[in-house]
Amino acid sequence: MSRARELLSDPLTNKGTAFTEEERDRFRLHGLLPPHVGTLESQMERRWRALGALPDNFQRYSFLRDLQDSNEILFHALVANNIEALLPIVYTPTVGEGCQRFSEIWRRPRGLFLSYPNRHRIKEMLADPAYDRVRAIVVSDGERILGLGDQGAGGMGIPIGKLALYTACGGFHPGELLPILLDVGTDNARLRNDPLYIGWRHERVRGPDYDAFVDAFVAAVAERWPGALLQWEDFAGANAARLLDRHRDQLLSFNDDIQGTAAVAVGTLLSAMRRTGRPLSAQRILLFGAGAAGTGIGSLLIAAMRAEGLDEAAARATIWAIDRDGLIREGANQVSEAARRFARPAGEADDLAGADLATIVARVAPTVMIGVSGQSGAFTEDAVRAMAAAVDRPIIFPLSNPASHAEARPDMLSAWTEGRAIIGTGSPFPPVKAALTPVTQVNNVYIFPGVALGALAAGARGVSDAMFMASARALAEAADGASALLPPVTALRDVALTVATAVAEQAVADGLATVATDDWRTRIAAMMWTPEYAAAE
Repeated sequence: MSRARELLSDPLTNKGTAFTEEERDRFRLHGLLPPHVGTLESQMERRWRALGALPDNFQRYSFLRDLQDSNEILFHALVANNIEALLPIVYTPTVGEGCQRFSEIWRRPRGLFLSYPNRHRIKEMLADPAYDRVRAIVVSDGERILGLGDQGAGGMGIPIGKLALYTACGGFHPGELLPILLDVGTDNARLRNDPLYIGWRHERVRGPDYDAFVDAFVAAVAERWPGALLQWEDFAGANAARLLDRHRDQLLSFNDDIQGTAAVAVGTLLSAMRRTGRPLSAQRILLFGAGAAGTGIGSLLIAAMRAEGLDEAAARATIWAIDRDGLIREGANQVSEAARRFARPAGEADDLAGADLATIVARVAPTVMIGVSGQSGAFTEDAVRAMAAAVDRPIIFPLSNPASHAEARPDMLSAWTEGRAIIGTGSPFPPVKAALTPVTQVNNVYIFPGVALGALAAGARGVSDAMFMASARALAEAADGASALLPPVTALRDVALTVATAVAEQAVADGLATVATDDWRTRIAAMMWTPEYAAAE
């Protein structure tokens, strides 16, 4: 292939009409491009007009994926300069449909599909020199995509979307990022029988064979990129915490569904405390959903309350957790080890066995209710009205994604609480005019780019729980003075810098940093890349 066609076919070097006359002469691009010499700004305007002409967000998502695969600098510039409008398209909620229809719109390779039949080739597939610059990886096995279940190879949409936000919000150069899908099959029969499905048509590999495959992957990553960061994403609850615990000491890694969700939820709650005038340790918290996300939130809440002076038992006593079998009570529920931490003592709540949410709310009188169940409409009118009857400013966070799986819509919550509720949602919703406090999207994007950036800046040997607590506190402080609970999404790049600084400082305090500096904020800011064309070489 000629150098001209190499430049135009590589999304990291293609500049389209923005190649200069000198570059067109040097690389013989004349004729391959129209004669107009454009700029990044004029190209963004052209793409913005094209986006606006499309009929729906899925078509816009598909358009942006094509743009990313043809001209990555232009894609990232467009997203970074229109983050408020494009965040819901590049990621939640539209990315959910993007995963469901991934095989339908797949056109060009991006990232790596490591399939189980090719398990003996993992090192070979990672060895491509194109990946020499990689510093951060997001990996999924596609089993638990948002609240949509098993999407198999279509789950690749999540690592691609997350890493787009690493760049837009965290300032990572796209050449440093690698999305990976561990294709171990799918239990979604519809996908296996779909002639368009691009993944391995096999039921999911489980048990020791699955663990051996993941072990081989982790070992190969640690060997290929020592010091790189691995983010685990959208693994099913049965594997998410287990894989994190199994591998967190082998390489720099974290699970965003567990730790990132916990940090953004706790950070937003700390911000909400300014509205209520009462500390976190004085709250009564009802966790609706005790999977990986729910137990991660609960554990970080306990850590935050202990920092406020409560002991372990007192902190646990503030949290009431509900799983699929109802209120978690000692010896009464079949739940994970992590969920058992939140079981109510034997005899304390026997009268609530089998009780519905409204009955439990009436008895417990929670001041905070957090939903991570994936059950649409689970926060019923009776339950919310019972909460509002006992609490002046109820804090209600239906965090499940996508919007169709949210435990309640914010307009309903506001109506049932006469506008008094302090509301945070996982997905974006239209503004609620009657709400006393603007509805806040409690999105992990406020956390994970900064955690990754701070950990890498510090050369951290691991990502500690204390680093996520530091990120939560930094997020709450960044929101101080804002009308909403969190800063606007237009400030996400500044938020990432603030979070990264706190994470790097905590890495030093934890003895995990291998880099030293007297000014972390300046060091990290200098690492953050801005999308702009470089001279062709």
